[in-house]
Order: sequence, then C-alpha cells, then structure tokens
Amino acid sequence: MKTAIINSDSYEKHITGDGHPEQPKRVIAIKEKLNKRKDLIWKKPDKVPKNILAMTHSKDYIENLKNSFPQRGLKFLDGDTVVSPESKRAVFEAAGSTIRAIDGIENNQFKNAFCLSRPPGHHAEKEKAMGFCCISNAGVATNYLISKYKYKRIACVDFDVHWGNGNYDVMRGNKNSLYISTHQHPFYPGGGTDKDKGDFNNSLNIPLPAGTNSEQYFNAFDRVLDRLVKYKPDFLLFSAGFDAHKDDPLAQFQLCSKDFYEITRRTLSATNKFTQGKVVSILEGGYDLNALAESANEHINALIEFN
Repeated sequence: MKTAIINSDSYEKHITGDGHPEQPKRVIAIKEKLNKRKDLIWKKPDKVPKNILAMTHSKDYIENLKNSFPQRGLKFLDGDTVVSPESKRAVFEAAGSTIRAIDGIENNQFKNAFCLSRPPGHHAEKEKAMGFCCISNAGVATNYLISKYKYKRIACVDFDVHWGNGNYDVMRGNKNSLYISTHQHPFYPGGGTDKDKGDFNNSLNIPLPAGTNSEQYFNAFDRVLDRLVKYKPDFLLFSAGFDAHKDDPLAQFQLCSKDFYEITRRTLSATNKFTQGKVVSILEGGYDLNALAESANEHINALIEFN
C-alpha cells in the first residue's frame, strides 16, 4: 500500500493578505515538490461529522466561526488569524482532510497519509481561533478515531516550533489521547512547560531554547520516543510543522531539511509495532517556502519507507 496525500484546491483560495506568512504559496510549494513523485496517492477531503466538531470545539464557537467569514475582503479573527470569502471551505476541509485520511487507512485504501492542508490547526482552542488556526485538525482526528473506530490510545506528536496550545486545550481532558510537543520556549503562544501535563497526565511538553541545533534537538527527542514506547499508542498523529528549520523566518531553531526525515523515521520506528503503521500527519507551520517543501518531502520519504 502507498502513502496518500489529502489535498483540496480550497487551500489555495484561503487568502490571508499580502505579506502574511501563512499564505497559499505554502501548499503550492509542497504540492509542486510532491507532484514530481510517482509513489503517492492523491485524495480529496471529506466532511467532518457534526458530532465530531461538537466534541472538539464548543457549539457556540463553531456557530460563530461559520458566521465569521466575510462576503468580501479580509476579516481578522484575532491579531494574526485572517479569513476571506473562500476561507470557510478551506477551514472545514482542512479538518475534513483528517476524516478522509483515517477512513482510507481503516478501509485499507492506503497505509498512511499526509494532510496537505491549510489553515493549520494546532493553536485553535475549544473556544477561540488564534495563531493562523481556526479548528484543531489533530483534535478532530483524535475524536473521530475514538468515536467511530473505538481507539483507546492515540498519540499526537507535534514537532512544530511553536507549542500547540489548541491541541493541548482540546486533548488535555481526553483520557484516550497523549499529546507530545517539542517547541521553542519562551516563545509564542506562551505555556508549554513541563507543568502542562494534561488532566490525566496525558501530555508531555519539551520546551527548548532558541538556537537549538540538530544534536541538541535529537538528544531531547529521545524523551518523546521513551514516552511513546511506554504509552504503546494504537494510532499515531503528527502535527507536522516545519518551522523549526534554520531558514524559517518566524523562529530560531537550527534544524535542516533532512532532520524532518529523521524525526519521522525515529517516531515510526518506536511506534510501528503498536500502531501497525497507522499514521495520519497534518501540516501545521513552516514559512520559508523552499525549506518547507524540502522538509515536507523528507517527512513523506519516511512515511513511505514504513509502508
């Protein structure tokens, strides 16, 4: 079986304005890189069931979000989260990409999947949009796996350079999930210290200083692998942000493109005997277009290797 890429043209129509780092060119750059490959299956997103949205975010928030998209021009949901008329489809299809990915894996259509989607999701809390994010896509995936497929131990590994406060907010009270994050600290959005353990001791945060290089990162990453082996997840999610790259303009980690292959490979090596290779990866950050495309391609290389 192959690796699937879940993608929609709506992700390129989510306009955020000139100079905004979370721009359509992000998915275009990755798509152009991946389109040269012959070892991938391309699929479209599905709709998110209403009950899954209701498990992930508050009813009021979802209703307000649905009504927040402008008829024309741009609208700011917070200081840096911008939507436009075509954004509504993109937002809900980004969450829906995880539904298609999970169903495809469960129905043996492909082995694992990468959701090449935007906007990202890991800063979206139960009650609010922030940090370019409107819906916790990984939170949607977690709730869908539990609700429809009755999974008991879902691990989400978030290697975006920013702490996923939204993923944490959505998952912290879920005893069937483990949220793990490596991130720059102190840094946006704040939090993400070892005090943020979740309500069931179901979160591990590994804050690292600005300037962290590859060797320092992988020394710390051993803690991620140890926790995963102890947890024995039956399904693995990645919140796959590529902004820990040394060329990224929004952060100060010093990883190179090949490191994202290694992050992925090591994680899959540690978990495959528990998950049987069931993995859904969801695009989060990454804002230097060349570094983003290279790093995502390296991530895909590791996903394919474990098919």
